[in-house]
Amino acid sequence: MKRFALLLLLSVSLFAQEKPVVISGLAFGDYYVVPSHHDERVEGMNGFWIRRGYLTVDRALSDELFARIRFELNQAGDFRTNATLEPYVKDAFIRWRRSPALELYIGLSPSPAIETVERVWGYRSVEKTVLDLHRVIATRDLGIAAAGTYGRVKYQAQIGNGSATGTETNEGKKVAASMSLAPTAATLVDVYADFEDRPGATNRTTLQGIGAIQTERYRIALQYGLQFRDQQDDFDAISLFGSYNLSPRWALLGRVDRADANPEGDRIPYVQLDPARASTMFLAGADWKLHKNLSIIPNVMLFAYEDGGEDDLFGKVTFSFSF
Repeated sequence: MKRFALLLLLSVSLFAQEKPVVISGLAFGDYYVVPSHHDERVEGMNGFWIRRGYLTVDRALSDELFARIRFELNQAGDFRTNATLEPYVKDAFIRWRRSPALELYIGLSPSPAIETVERVWGYRSVEKTVLDLHRVIATRDLGIAAAGTYGRVKYQAQIGNGSATGTETNEGKKVAASMSLAPTAATLVDVYADFEDRPGATNRTTLQGIGAIQTERYRIALQYGLQFRDQQDDFDAISLFGSYNLSPRWALLGRVDRADANPEGDRIPYVQLDPARASTMFLAGADWKLHKNLSIIPNVMLFAYEDGGEDDLFGKVTFSFSF
């Protein structure tokens, strides 16, 4: 934590030369119980954990330049490792904004794969979106990116290392792009594609699409993703999700995912899926907004496996707060 404090102080001191620095934060976690799990080491476990913490330092350098450094805190989430929350850099970029139609990013910035679908889902505090959950896409990459808006059309394109928040370890690069269209004020269609040049003839190509209806009262969306994997089985997943505002302080949320067997399933933090079996995930919850910056969200997640055997059941009371 000393390293984290030093990084924060350095960031603030660098940014605080002229224009005001804006500091914001977000954290979420759960009290969880695991009544049923395919792994007997996980079944029956319960406890409290903080799954994520974010601290963001923003500063407008001029009318056209904007800088951000964001730190994330997380843990292994493997039900075995006893460790403190570890900080690392989540975002570190400079944005140059020529006009609404053209913004350029240099540094570690969000992937085109995640921005739209995560915003529509709206409950990252409860669970990641399906491709992020299954480790198919990365939410960040280090490189250069462009984004902009033309009327009802938005675009984002990025070329980077393909190493997420880590350092480059091979010669290949990753190219990604997305485009969103809002035919009406309440509807949205977004398409995404990427190609990653990986070592050892293990290249990957990912396609994703989302269609959504969003109003002040409710939102509902359908997401589909497909990844072609050289020398491995392809992976596809589909997700139907939505929420309904009962009142200013209460909302209901639900989601159903169907995903292929994931060889990396047992590495998914806070879940630890069976890597050999396809699954359908059912999620239901209620969002109690005690304050605009504080939510308590009781929720249940069931991962039902297609080939029989014991399913994975999680009961959680999720808390999320920001400042």
